Amino acid sequence: MDWIETIIIAVVEGLTEFLPVSSTGHMIIAQNLLGLTPDALSESDKAFVHAFTFIIQFGAILSVVCLYWKRFFQFDNTPAPEGSSFFQKLKHKYYFYWLLIVGVIPAVVIGLLAKKSGLLDWLLDSVLVVAIMLVVGGIFMLFCDRLFNKGSDDNKVNERRALKIGLYQCISVIPGVSRSMATIVGGMTQGLTRKRAAEFSFFLAVPTMAGATLLDLLDLLKEDAVWATPHNITMLLLGCAVAFIVALFAMKWFVAFLTKYGFKAFGIYRIIVGGIIIVLLLTGHSLAMVD
Repeated sequence: MDWIETIIIAVVEGLTEFLPVSSTGHMIIAQNLLGLTPDALSESDKAFVHAFTFIIQFGAILSVVCLYWKRFFQFDNTPAPEGSSFFQKLKHKYYFYWLLIVGVIPAVVIGLLAKKSGLLDWLLDSVLVVAIMLVVGGIFMLFCDRLFNKGSDDNKVNERRALKIGLYQCISVIPGVSRSMATIVGGMTQGLTRKRAAEFSFFLAVPTMAGATLLDLLDLLKEDAVWATPHNITMLLLGCAVAFIVALFAMKWFVAFLTKYGFKAFGIYRIIVGGIIIVLLLTGHSLAMVD
């Protein structure tokens, strides 16, 4: 990967990480358009591009900590209920983090199983899967506002809701589904407003993507160190930095847009993009702009 390809993919990641359009799916499409397909890469380059897809997502989610730093570094210092155990007192003070732990557990289990089985790598190589899921998800999003837009400001995220949202997040192991869409819709099914569901989706992205990044870094370290060239490391750092900056602005815009207009526009976009890709693939056309 050169620096232009790195910046393009990182911009795509930053723009789409928190939008319900599938950041992983869009990065796979971008890689295909740039000619970075599995059959065009050596084994070491293929491993690096796969890892790059996940690692720069960590750059994007750091923007959540930056934008919502008060939530991440504010603790409940009020006294715990009388008679509370040590664990209950700890949970009381760090309840925000406890909810994130509860919410991320399903993704940890499903993600590890998918990675160990090789299913995740197979899905990441399939642009057709991405296109199909973009269309399917887009059709669903045309109607989800009517189905679930009954949230109340009185409803807050608790342990039960966090776990159920975490279960919805597991669907996003399929590229093209969108982790953002799955968790926001999951929150709306639990009676949360679109804004509150979107914000918890952002928060849940931090431990989820941090874990995915760590696993991919460990996998890379187990591979032949031929990938660890100064150039590749520079591209990783550049990709994370670009994704962070772009995501910071995209996230603020998305919350305002989603609160006011809902999912319909994103559903139409997904159907158009997915439909075009399916037609191209079924007619024997390559997505690569360069051979």
